[in-house]
Amino acid sequence: MILVVSVSIIKDKELLMIEEKRDSGINQWNFPSGRIEKNEDIMVAAIREVKEETGLDVELLLTTGVYNFTSDSSDQVILFHFIGEIVSGEVSLREEAITYFKWVHSRDILAMTDGSLRNAKVIRQITKNIINRNFYSTALFNRDLLTSHSE
Repeated sequence: MILVVSVSIIKDKELLMIEEKRDSGINQWNFPSGRIEKNEDIMVAAIREVKEETGLDVELLLTTGVYNFTSDSSDQVILFHFIGEIVSGEVSLREEAITYFKWVHSRDILAMTDGSLRNAKVIRQITKNIINRNFYSTALFNRDLLTSHSE
């Protein structure tokens, strides 16, 4: 099982998408995302991944939920998705695996081909949740559990 965080950054009614270079040689679009490291807080992981991939500092405002799916590489994935707001910085691609970025209207994401999106069903479900404003408070994530000590 793989634990992943993903963040949709909204600016002027458009979402930030990054193009990832895959081992297969096929580039696919995704929201900034990545694996949660051992003992890492979920929200800290989301902020870290955005910074690593885009150079942006973000604040996590809301979540669209948790997505359990089998990835294109046949792994079971639990993905925690957030809505982020830019606090500072300009987009600056920082990883070799990321080749390009663009701001895309949510309806245009739904029109993209399956092959152009990484885990297309999940990207589409997240996008539909954003369009329908199916948002939840980040208070769902009990942040102090990793830092608290058993008594």
